[in-house]
Amino acid sequence: MAAKPLIGINTDYRASRKEHAALSFVAAGYFDGITAAGGIPVIMPPLADEDDVVRLLDLLDGVVMVGGADLDPRRDGWMPHPAVRPMDARREDFDRMLAKHICRRHMPVLAIGAGMQLLNITEGGTLFLHIPEDLPKAIPHKDPGDNSHRHALLVEAGGVMERVYGDGEIRVNSMHHMAIDDLAASFKIAARAPDGVIEAIESQVEGWVAIGTQFHPEAETASALDMKIFEEFVIGITGEVPEVKLVA
Repeated sequence: MAAKPLIGINTDYRASRKEHAALSFVAAGYFDGITAAGGIPVIMPPLADEDDVVRLLDLLDGVVMVGGADLDPRRDGWMPHPAVRPMDARREDFDRMLAKHICRRHMPVLAIGAGMQLLNITEGGTLFLHIPEDLPKAIPHKDPGDNSHRHALLVEAGGVMERVYGDGEIRVNSMHHMAIDDLAASFKIAARAPDGVIEAIESQVEGWVAIGTQFHPEAETASALDMKIFEEFVIGITGEVPEVKLVA
């Protein structure tokens, strides 16, 4: 039996506030999803030294880039928008450095939420900063009063999302106000929302396992079928169908 792949997970970061110490944290769904799919999760704090990041990636077989707060548009030459709530600068510094090296070496990556948006930016794509203004005819993609908000998903034939979901009606969780605008040339669309907003992407670079989802397969609002995305990612790394284990 082949050794299980080591899969890194970046973490969110909260600076110290009053009586609370600074901390890094990650939702359990990310490492539970990797474990259930046959990988070994490796938690990565927001490192500052680029040589350390390179050394760490040398030890890993793949990376899951997690979701979270918004990317700061000013870092890509755009004016800020009032609806943007940027992630902590320490996390974003690390995430951008991480994404740069993942893309340079075409390392296997599963990018979720803001992680997918950053992957697209790193490869030369752009973002809508606020769907309600940029795409006024779009369906709701975020409901502040309903964490279980869902919408339909239209998958592209022959792609990774079709392998995950097959036929039938598909609905996924939705909790974002930013989205991909121009898609980087390295990727192709794997799924859209009914309004055309890009909800999943995959690499079209030969040999590069790269999957991105705007929705969150790791969240408590995800379906059992959504978790198959982690399986598809591990299969892409190992070339073998893992023995899937349910996580309590």
